[in-house]
Amino acid sequence: MEKGQNLTINGSGNYSGGQYDKISIRGEATLVSDVECSVFNIYGTSEALENVKTKSVKVFGEAEVKGNLESEEMLIMGTMTVGGRAALMKMKILGTLDVGESLTGDEASIKGTISAGGDVEYETFDSSGGFEIKGLLNADKINISLRFGQSFAGEIGGGLITVKKKSNSLLPFGKETGMLTAKVIEGDIVHLENTKADIVRGKTVKIGAGCQIGSVEYSTELTQDKNSTIKTKTKL
Repeated sequence: MEKGQNLTINGSGNYSGGQYDKISIRGEATLVSDVECSVFNIYGTSEALENVKTKSVKVFGEAEVKGNLESEEMLIMGTMTVGGRAALMKMKILGTLDVGESLTGDEASIKGTISAGGDVEYETFDSSGGFEIKGLLNADKINISLRFGQSFAGEIGGGLITVKKKSNSLLPFGKETGMLTAKVIEGDIVHLENTKADIVRGKTVKIGAGCQIGSVEYSTELTQDKNSTIKTKTKL
């Protein structure tokens, strides 16, 4: 299949993969072999049985890739499931992304929800939605705004790590606010609110309101809010 052809699917059925310029799915399609294209837009329902490599993906409906997914730009308004690894260089998630293995890239902006079975590695990771990361969340800059619900990562590592409670004016007073849980959080500068962690390590550590921390290890400075608990504090 020569690259340059467009594939537009309005009905339903099975289609061979191959190389395309633009793929647009408005119906229900199964792509049975590897797909490589410049633009991949899903308005309906799409299932790719192998791997997908593209410059741009936009998901407004439901999409599943059984293998690995590679894309330079990704926008999800609907639902995307990846069975294997996902390398999404610049991703914006307003809907739901579920990745079976690792998730890597440069810039992550999450206003919806993501889950990953392995590690998540980005340069900048910005979340005001929710996430469940089985492995390590690692980024130079991590900025997490907790609106509601639970977010979880096995471990979190980075340079600057900021976790803040986001006031939600829609919820009546006293309703559940967001909470982050991680086994280990380690960074140069760590500022936490509404966080449960076994171990927090950093040069400068600020434990804000609503935190339950097992042990803090710090080398420069530690500040603690009166509405937080830290079992042990160690200056290195």
